[in-house]
Amino acid sequence: MVEGYMSTETIAVYPGSFDPVTRGHLEIIERARDLFDVLHVAVVANPSKECLFSSEERLDLLRTETAALGGRGRLEFTAFEGLTVQLADKLGARWIVRGLRSGADLASELPMALTNRDCAEGELDTVFLPAGPASSYISSSLVREIAAAGGRLDTLVTGGVEEALRKKSPS
Repeated sequence: MVEGYMSTETIAVYPGSFDPVTRGHLEIIERARDLFDVLHVAVVANPSKECLFSSEERLDLLRTETAALGGRGRLEFTAFEGLTVQLADKLGARWIVRGLRSGADLASELPMALTNRDCAEGELDTVFLPAGPASSYISSSLVREIAAAGGRLDTLVTGGVEEALRKKSPS
């Protein structure tokens, strides 16, 4: 956050690999956008993890696929390396948004949320949004596997993402 500057906007960051962005991610983005004035969708650029799409490709897909989404808040997009708490501090975010598909997600996300709160320079809390029934089973890794095998993707990703996947994973 800029020294001496106090924002009245509610600012959150939604970090993830988004490799690729799924209908589940889009649902969380649309719902979180209604909760905050600014939602930073942040693509994690982890050099030790091999992704199907580059950070820039993932950002492009996110920008394209969220263009028609509803919601009151402003969307911003960024790629980052490092700790989410550092990014949140840099962006002036007070909240981290995380989607939950199941109790297993909560079991891994809750310790991370508590650690982020302890490691943050300022106040930082995590807001958990449960996935809706239509997207509670969708994961990017499952989508990549189905795409590589030439399977049906229309219920898991948008047409634009499916097209990008087919170009990357021709069956």
